[in-house]
Amino acid sequence: MSEQRFGEWVAVRTHEDGHVAELVLDRPKAMNAVSTELGRSIAEATAALAADRAVRAVVLTSTHERAFCVGADLKERNSFTDADLSRQRPHARAAYTGVLDLPVPAIAAVHGFALGGGFELALSCDIIVADETAVVGLPEVSVGVIPGGGGTQLLPRRVGAARAAELIFSARRVPAAEARELGLVDRLVPAGQDRDEALALAARIAAHSPVGLRAAKRALRLGHGLDLRAGLEVEDAAWRTVAFSGDRAEGVAAFNEKRTPDWPGE
Repeated sequence: MSEQRFGEWVAVRTHEDGHVAELVLDRPKAMNAVSTELGRSIAEATAALAADRAVRAVVLTSTHERAFCVGADLKERNSFTDADLSRQRPHARAAYTGVLDLPVPAIAAVHGFALGGGFELALSCDIIVADETAVVGLPEVSVGVIPGGGGTQLLPRRVGAARAAELIFSARRVPAAEARELGLVDRLVPAGQDRDEALALAARIAAHSPVGLRAAKRALRLGHGLDLRAGLEVEDAAWRTVAFSGDRAEGVAAFNEKRTPDWPGE
């Protein structure tokens, strides 16, 4: 395993011969509160991951034992002028969209508090694995703002408009078992096992065609919300990017020869 730092509080660790990347939030003294600097580092790390063709899956984790991420750094913002807040906004948006726009499958490994922007980072992933200690929510209206890291758009896509409205308007915190029942998280595991489960899932994903994985994610993301006919056109366009690829030829050959594929990744 190798590690690369992005600023003081973000690390990228590589697993599975570089095919699985672990994006680590490592600001333990502040429970990974998203400051300007942390946001900038997340954006830089996700840009590097998006450009790395060896990466087939990304897992977003936290080093803090009681929190995934507690959201925006309100201590920092308490000293902000309106101009300061405006200047920070592009860095905050770049952090959330950096995770959202990763071209490969992304998995959040959540334990403890995942609130506000912290939960939005998880929502920006394709799959959320949570352990029994997880508490999630979007409490922004309780401090006079709204979810601004994608929450008002990503949450209803997961759980429907009415349920998202109830959760956002009430600002309530949802414990792990209820979060799984409501569809706020996808897998629920025993306490302390979220990272291991997420990395294991990422390893299973990364064993598959990198061309296929990227195309499948693109079709899922671009087709969501379209009418069926338009969505099928998105799917067909994605299919054409893989149908004549080296990965497709290798996958079919490996199947017929009863061996593990050696993906060319193109």
